[in-house]
Amino acid sequence: MELAITIFIDGLTYASWLFIVALGLTLVFGVLKILNIAHGSFYALGAYAAATFVGWVATMKWAPGWTLVAIFMAAIVIAVLVAPLTEKGLLRFFYGHDEVLLVLVTYALFLCMEDITKLIWGANPYYVSEPYGLFGNIEIGNQIYVGYDFLLIVIAVVVGSVVWFGLNRTRQGKIVTAVIHSPEIASSMGVKVSKVYMMAFGVGVFLAALGGAFTAPMISVQPGLSVGVIIVSFAVVIIGGLGSIEGAAIGALIVGLARAFAVHVVPVAELFSIYVVMALVLMVKPEGLFQRIQARKI
Repeated sequence: MELAITIFIDGLTYASWLFIVALGLTLVFGVLKILNIAHGSFYALGAYAAATFVGWVATMKWAPGWTLVAIFMAAIVIAVLVAPLTEKGLLRFFYGHDEVLLVLVTYALFLCMEDITKLIWGANPYYVSEPYGLFGNIEIGNQIYVGYDFLLIVIAVVVGSVVWFGLNRTRQGKIVTAVIHSPEIASSMGVKVSKVYMMAFGVGVFLAALGGAFTAPMISVQPGLSVGVIIVSFAVVIIGGLGSIEGAAIGALIVGLARAFAVHVVPVAELFSIYVVMALVLMVKPEGLFQRIQARKI
């Protein structure tokens, strides 16, 4: 029983930050129809920015609680600086082209951003330890867990709820949905599709950076961080169904629990377990568990 509880909590913790990142990836695909390989780079930028901002707060000797504000602000700064530059300066020129070309463009962007992060922050790892001890430890049964891990779960629930509410219960969300189904008809009705694209891409970048920023205290922030993240994020959205918020949530939970089970039971199969689960799901549901309903074209 204790092993089952440990696997569940570890899987939920892993799934929480992964859901935030995958949510941004699936949102960008749902609106812009872009499989953004550079999404992992935005995650890494969020982690590096969080390390820098938390370092500034520590230098100023502010109260420890300000480190959480610094982490959140790091994600906002990355989104504000990177999203307009990427969408308006690069991706906008390739809308309407073949999907394979867009994948290659975002892959080239990914390679460039890997070198840019090394130029800015260097090749040495960064450690953001200050926020990790803010919430102390929580004892469940005979096991002790770090309270910060449960904060990530709460943040994932809040972020998922806000994005779902924004898309399904607000006027702007209805406009985004209209653009998803038919950009041409939405444009003919007076919707500025370019602004919708910019907004959706900005939110996607923010979510990736937010996931990286809040994960920074749990990991070593170093070059190559983005590679593993984008691979696992794609596994999540493929399992859940491209463009589906519910699919991203279920996919992240499946991947998180599969990884936690492998870590505690069969450690050598940690990475392999994720792809086994993905293969099994695709054998039954090739389009993913929650593939968005496509409008029939006549």
